[in-house]
Amino acid sequence: MPLDPRIPHADLTYRIIGAAMRVHSRLGPGLREAHYHRALTAELLADGLTVEEEHQIDVYDGDNWLGRMFIDQWVEGKIVVEVKALQHLLTDEEVAQVIGYLIASNAPVGMLINFGRRRLEYRRILPPRKTDDWKHKVERFLWKPRE
Repeated sequence: MPLDPRIPHADLTYRIIGAAMRVHSRLGPGLREAHYHRALTAELLADGLTVEEEHQIDVYDGDNWLGRMFIDQWVEGKIVVEVKALQHLLTDEEVAQVIGYLIASNAPVGMLINFGRRRLEYRRILPPRKTDDWKHKVERFLWKPRE
């Protein structure tokens, strides 16, 4: 089956999905998110991909610092990967988190991967065409130090 030409970096997202499937096959569901995060990073590196863990993005509104986002894995300097270990199916809330990361990072595609179920769940996510007022919609995903 040929890769979908409408998906940016379809070849890389295909490799990320394969790495996630190998991790899920080995570990199964039931572990903490951090375990899957480390295992996926190791698998992606073994596959020859570059991975930056906890990639930081500072979000500003003009000169006003709103907070910081942490992308679980920043693959090849262009793909957002968000890892979850949830027993429930992925929701719009998790998808919204990835969309926020896509807009903040200007990435062309993101991967949302849930290792917490019996069967691996994953989604390729593209940024929305319209991004007006996005900074106010992602506040819940921003980190700020306590004052």
